[in-house]
Amino acid sequence: MWYLEAVKKIDKAIEQQAIDRQNDLTKPKGSLGLLEGLATRLAGRQGVIKPNVDKIQISVFAGDSGIADEQVSLFPQVVTMQMVQNFVSKGAAITVLAEQYQADFEVIDVGVANPLIETIGVVNQRVADGTKNFAITQAMNKDELQSALNAGQECVMRAENKGVTLFIGGEMGIANTTCATAILCELLGKTASELTGAGTGLDDAGIERKVAVIGKALDKYQVGNNPLKALQTYGGFEIVALAGAYIACAQRGISILVDGFISTTAALAAVRINPQVKEWMEFSHQSAEKGHWLVLKELGVKPILDMGMRLGEGSGASVAIGIMKSACCLHNNMATFSEAMVLEGK
Repeated sequence: MWYLEAVKKIDKAIEQQAIDRQNDLTKPKGSLGLLEGLATRLAGRQGVIKPNVDKIQISVFAGDSGIADEQVSLFPQVVTMQMVQNFVSKGAAITVLAEQYQADFEVIDVGVANPLIETIGVVNQRVADGTKNFAITQAMNKDELQSALNAGQECVMRAENKGVTLFIGGEMGIANTTCATAILCELLGKTASELTGAGTGLDDAGIERKVAVIGKALDKYQVGNNPLKALQTYGGFEIVALAGAYIACAQRGISILVDGFISTTAALAAVRINPQVKEWMEFSHQSAEKGHWLVLKELGVKPILDMGMRLGEGSGASVAIGIMKSACCLHNNMATFSEAMVLEGK
């Protein structure tokens, strides 16, 4: 299977040269904090001492999940379709941010349940009319799992042809925090009560109902630490497609900026499937969703921002673009001690 193939190797020699340059800039070593590592890791991935994030791709995968039938979300399933139309009309948070940073944007229908009006701007890679209700049966079969993974790969192939240097994946799907939470419970060995949050804003009673639905499903399937099986059993097509996109980015040498709770769930699944994928990832922010910090801890990563966001769509990652650009700008354009004829304080 393509998703098990090796990822592109990081150019460690170039990365070390970038570190050497960073340490020679006219500042105390380490004084730019996390910005320094952002720049030098990008250098190693891109194979150039002075990296950039000038060409950005933001791709939002949209799909519906059958688990919405269990009343685990405040919103009806039709909202997924309505939000896709909002993306196309450039009225959503993610489209505003994409325009701010002049990023290429696309929304990909991998399984919206309600029929979409044929509209310019929606990429049709439908797997099915939404997944099945995992409270009753597995969310998808093996062929559907493969098709959703392939949708992610094909998205990245389009990005590669445009010379993209940074990829952001987003998602849209009513009830998909329930899907992500169930996947994480299996991959982290946690209970539903430990990881289940409010999602789009459930009250305490709603969260208790969501915990009960997820808990019964975990008892029913007992998938354990099997990422592909967890995706197949609980996933939305949009979560699976994100995991596929992350793996494909690493295989093609495209840096990844991961968004919030659901995207990080897909990232963890991708890393469990193909561990070296992690080398190509940066994590944009810690969301306000309850279980997100545990996933970040499991991955051993420190996010760039903590803004209390929980919107999804790729919005948190897009806010972090400015930080990535600043990291590159400082690394590339500051003078070294020798260039500035400044005496180093060694």
